[in-house]
Amino acid sequence: MSQSFDRSDSLQQLQQRKTPWDLVVIGGGATGVGVALDAATRGLDVVLLERFDFGSGTSSRSTKLVHGGVRYLKQGNITLVRDALRERTLLKENANHLVHDKAFLIPCESLWQWFFYGVGLKVYDLLATGNSFGRSKFISARRAVELSPAIRRERLRGAVLYHDGQFDDARLLVDMAITSATHGAILANYMSVIEIAKSSDGIVSGVVAVDTETGRRFEIAAKSIVNAAGPFGDQLRQMDDPKCEPMIAASQGVHLVFPKELYPGDTAMIVPQTSDGRVIFIVPWHDHAIVGTTDTAIPMAVPEPVPQTQEIQFLLETAGEYLTRRPTIEDVLSIFTGIRPLVKNDKSSRTASLSRDHVIKVAPSKLITISGGKWTTVRKMAQDCVDRAIEIASLSAQPCSTTTTKIPDSRSTGIAQLQRDSPQLADLIHPSLPIRHSDVVWAVQNEMARTAEDVLARRTRMLFLEAQASIEAAPVVAGVMSTVLGTDQDWCDAQVSAFERTAQNYLPHR
Repeated sequence: MSQSFDRSDSLQQLQQRKTPWDLVVIGGGATGVGVALDAATRGLDVVLLERFDFGSGTSSRSTKLVHGGVRYLKQGNITLVRDALRERTLLKENANHLVHDKAFLIPCESLWQWFFYGVGLKVYDLLATGNSFGRSKFISARRAVELSPAIRRERLRGAVLYHDGQFDDARLLVDMAITSATHGAILANYMSVIEIAKSSDGIVSGVVAVDTETGRRFEIAAKSIVNAAGPFGDQLRQMDDPKCEPMIAASQGVHLVFPKELYPGDTAMIVPQTSDGRVIFIVPWHDHAIVGTTDTAIPMAVPEPVPQTQEIQFLLETAGEYLTRRPTIEDVLSIFTGIRPLVKNDKSSRTASLSRDHVIKVAPSKLITISGGKWTTVRKMAQDCVDRAIEIASLSAQPCSTTTTKIPDSRSTGIAQLQRDSPQLADLIHPSLPIRHSDVVWAVQNEMARTAEDVLARRTRMLFLEAQASIEAAPVVAGVMSTVLGTDQDWCDAQVSAFERTAQNYLPHR
């Protein structure tokens, strides 16, 4: 049964339900929404609860790549790379309005590097046999400069060109959430789970959640519960069992956003060797250029991570070694930081060496926790997780069908219709940002945007592209939202203040 993607309707459904849901998913990032989509398309009654906004954490802060993982190939993790390359193709086929082919350049300083990376990328091509992405090839130094005019010419002896995928992570997440609802899932943001209920024999039987907007309490019965809280997964596991051993090793990654003039052209670049063991990408995105990412172990996950000075400096220096004009902090328009929910193991204490593959752990209470993985493999992660839930809770479900489930774009035509009906909605919110009044109205009416941050950070990507301009736009955004939601000036003022506090973490430290 199709459901509307409307928060009030979702809460009403939760209140009226008299029988247990098949599945409650805790966490509205890529993994949780992926699980909800998989479960809903199998005919299961599924509820997803997110304590903040959909994708407000890790899932909106990626390098914007749908890729097999070149560096995992170097590590010899053939299975992870092969699976990711297959999933890359499925994402492109099912969400082609957001996922597309992107050419990447690997600059080489010697003939040996040229040969080494060239052969490695041919293996990458072989693992991706049958997909719709371009193939790798050796190119000359002259051709490399033509494709990437900002590349530093000194020491450049040649390059390897290969292809991977690029996407808009938060936009895809919202579209996946809406698609989940059209297949019958119930989703609600700003719903905080405060208790995991259990039957007399210690098996999970539901959750208690609080609507953080009103303080209203909901008791939600369920046959199975999936913990998809990402970096915060251990907090839920400890809610279930205070004595459980932590399984998450939190690591943060920082990205710098520059004006396109610093890195013109459409070809991305990968720096294959850095001092911290990671690769660095310089990627054109939304008429800007993203440089990232770092890999820094942190003691615990926080909702709004802060970039460290040494991380920013590392990215500036590394990019400067390859660009004709060395970037400075003055060039940075925005900085965004995400936390990876890496799964601990006993082999390494370095987060750059921990597995990016996903892990599903079932507690004695039958709480299912899924962690690890990456955006590209979310569909397969969700399939594996729902398979386990069906097995553990003896759920009656149809076979998985997400390999062919389309994730449509309803936003473009919807916004165009809004502008035809009300031409004034085509007005720009801010002269430096490509966001219009219609974008805000659509986000509130159709995409469950509840705050100015929801609109500026995730329904549009303005905060991630130009932090200062987004701060300047916040009062107008709040005003448009208030008209749609029927709130007052106090609400607008609170929204602007809250957004300004959050946006401070995205401003370059000058």
